[in-house]
Amino acid sequence: MSPSNTLHAAVYDAPPIPFRLPNGKVGGNWSPISCTLLYTTKEAVLADTPITTAQTEDLAKWITATLPRGCRLRYIFVTHGHADHWFGIPTLQRRFPGVQPVANATTVAYMKTHYEQTFASLWNVQFPNQIDTPPTYATALPASGVFDVDGHELRAVEIGQADTHDCSVLWAPSLKLVVAGDAVYGDVHQMLGETNSRELRQAWIASVRKIMELKPEVVVPGHKKVGEATGPWHLERTIRYIEDFQKCVDQGFKGPRELSQAMLKIYPGRQNPGALIMGCMAAFKTKGNGSGNKL
Repeated sequence: MSPSNTLHAAVYDAPPIPFRLPNGKVGGNWSPISCTLLYTTKEAVLADTPITTAQTEDLAKWITATLPRGCRLRYIFVTHGHADHWFGIPTLQRRFPGVQPVANATTVAYMKTHYEQTFASLWNVQFPNQIDTPPTYATALPASGVFDVDGHELRAVEIGQADTHDCSVLWAPSLKLVVAGDAVYGDVHQMLGETNSRELRQAWIASVRKIMELKPEVVVPGHKKVGEATGPWHLERTIRYIEDFQKCVDQGFKGPRELSQAMLKIYPGRQNPGALIMGCMAAFKTKGNGSGNKL
């Protein structure tokens, strides 16, 4: 392969921004969001976007500064349906005319349902008048998940359960690189609000092990600290966090506060404790509904 056709990778970490509670007060900072650019001298794909228009404008400036002159942003790949990874699509389409958002069919379906069910009640409350609307949904990839950038094969690998259902990762074989979306986290608290049973947490671990089977040498977590390095160690650390959460649940704490405090003792340096609190509350809500045996 000629040097002009060499595939390169760069990662932009959209920094933490404050989100608001229903009462209008600031509730904390959203975790940084990783946006991965894979490119040659001719074509590029961006995996995932941030939330707000302002964040995405900053990302667009970075893309322009990173890509070689004349390189075309051809695709935006969406790893999963959570909107904090694709709300920036309309802004990027204006900045890069002709760019095509793509995802696995299950992700496309999730995007539509997620927006309809949560935009007014959740996203526009947390980030009022900061999100580019109306949304743009991805186009479904072939069942194989395979597409290419300037001759380099890329593959959307469906892994199933992660911090939500129907997740995928982007595998770049020539770089041995995985864009992991929210299947893998860096040094920020993992969102366990939707994995609110023992079975779902085990399913997330199984999904991470599917990524391990690819034997990646570079792993980009969906959320990590700004500037945090990418690497395969994030896989084991993601599993360990879930296992530690389960061990804390098994200790039989009286409520979410005690559970979160136990996790904070194990992980005092991780960002975004709000995500941890959501997971702890979800665990006890499940227990309160008579599903305690599933924790």
